[in-house]
Amino acid sequence: MVTDAKNPLGETTCGSLLQKLQEIWDEVGESDEQRDRMLLQLEQECLDVYKRKVELASKSRAQLLQALSDGRLELSALQSALGEKSFVGVPEKTSGTIKEQLAAIAPALEQLWKQKEERVTEFSAIQSQIQQICGEIAGNLSLSETPAVDESDLSLKKLDEYQSQLQDLQREKSERLHKVLEYVSTVHDLCAVLGIDFYSTVTEVHPSLNDSTGVQSKSISDETLTRLDETVLALEEDKKQRLHKLQESAAQLIDLWNLMDTPEEERKLFDHVTCNISALVDEVTVPGALAADLIEQTEVEVERLDQLKASRMKEIAFKKQGELEEIFARVHIEIDTEAARDKILELIDSGSVEPTELLADMDDQIAKAKDEALSRKDILDKVEKWMSACEEESWLEDYNRDENRYNASRGAHLNLKRAEKARILVNKIPALVDTLVAKTRVWEEERGISFTYDGVPLLAMLDEYAMLRQEREEEKRRLRDQKKFQELQHPDQESVFGSKPSPSPARPVGTKKVVGPRANGGPNGTPRRLSLNAHQNGRSAVKDAKRDPRPVAPINYVDVSKEDAASHVSGTNSGSDPIPASP
Repeated sequence: MVTDAKNPLGETTCGSLLQKLQEIWDEVGESDEQRDRMLLQLEQECLDVYKRKVELASKSRAQLLQALSDGRLELSALQSALGEKSFVGVPEKTSGTIKEQLAAIAPALEQLWKQKEERVTEFSAIQSQIQQICGEIAGNLSLSETPAVDESDLSLKKLDEYQSQLQDLQREKSERLHKVLEYVSTVHDLCAVLGIDFYSTVTEVHPSLNDSTGVQSKSISDETLTRLDETVLALEEDKKQRLHKLQESAAQLIDLWNLMDTPEEERKLFDHVTCNISALVDEVTVPGALAADLIEQTEVEVERLDQLKASRMKEIAFKKQGELEEIFARVHIEIDTEAARDKILELIDSGSVEPTELLADMDDQIAKAKDEALSRKDILDKVEKWMSACEEESWLEDYNRDENRYNASRGAHLNLKRAEKARILVNKIPALVDTLVAKTRVWEEERGISFTYDGVPLLAMLDEYAMLRQEREEEKRRLRDQKKFQELQHPDQESVFGSKPSPSPARPVGTKKVVGPRANGGPNGTPRRLSLNAHQNGRSAVKDAKRDPRPVAPINYVDVSKEDAASHVSGTNSGSDPIPASP
């Protein structure tokens, strides 16, 4: 055994203690055997202490090595979980003692742990948003526990996938929310048009669709969208049916108004109804335009007018009959008005025909009468020209018979100008008659019926007029020849006694019979039909002119003064004498 020397500082050491023990043994008188046994025991105890210390040191080293290994594994796991293939703080090669190696990787581990915690927070936030949006789409608005984060994969790639999924869900949520708002707006507009409570309608679909809730709080689930779509379809179908019903009532209303000639002031009360009579479903957007009470009000008005219609049926029918008679009278078509009115009374009183059918039939008759009038217009216009020309011709004959027509009396120059125009017009009569005959024949061939004028065939009137005109011309020619013969037979008498005194011009106006289609004209110039015996009237007119050669004042002739009327002009002028220039 090696003993230590006395420590110079006076500290106790193993050697000093052993020396002290030997001194005690010497003083006690221990034997060498006892001393050897005790020393051996001390040596064994020291060996045990060393062994324990070595074991503790070995165990500590093993723990440090395990910690280093775990640190390296954790570092590798963190890098793998975070998707970091390389990290700046991690040494590529480790050297030195175990504690130095642990100290070298500790900062990297701390930084990676911090990065992992941040990444877990990000994943948790994104997954929570994804879970919430998925719940809103599924219709489960109650949020469950925070979703667990898979810490084995916290890479940026996985984070991007979650972010992409979140963006898709947010986009889908936005689209769904936009669709929900469109549905809600459509429901609002439809409810406004139909006069239905919007809030009660939309909250039946889902309570969150009320305007009091925020936009982001509205339900966007598949069930909500489906129910909204069904609600819109139901409201649109209701709108379509109401519009159809309103348009039917409005059409009946307009028919009844037209039937009973309802004043415009009364019609304006239902302008908000009749304005949609031809509108499409999508065109009706005015709030309350298809409200139930409005439709009911329109139906009540239709029922009221329908009841009123029966009492005014005769008045309306006679009014239409009057319109029909007026059309026929304007185009000179004769109808039995009395029989027609009796027939109307009989149909209304018997109830054998619906009033609307009767009025519709009369409307058809009026339309046909208008078409008939339009087809006769061209011919009737020429008939009027022909009649006017005949009147001018009659006036010209009366004017030519007046021996005082050239006197400088009041209005003589006006009659002179009229006579000039009348001669031009009279010369056009033959061509006008020929045109009338041609057009009338074409008209009759196209329709297979005779063209009548106040019940008399127009062609017969034209033929009679042509015959009368020819007879009149022959009579004029005969009278001229007779006058010339008389002048040749009595030249001496005229030289002795002078010319034959002219008859008195005081003959009553209008006593001469006019040859033409208005020979029997009314006091106001209204044309009457030319009867079949008009040629007899024409002949009698010619005979009257022969018997009484006195001049006759025309209808439109300007009266002359009493002094001019007292003068007499010799001779009878029955032909077309030349007119001297106006003084």
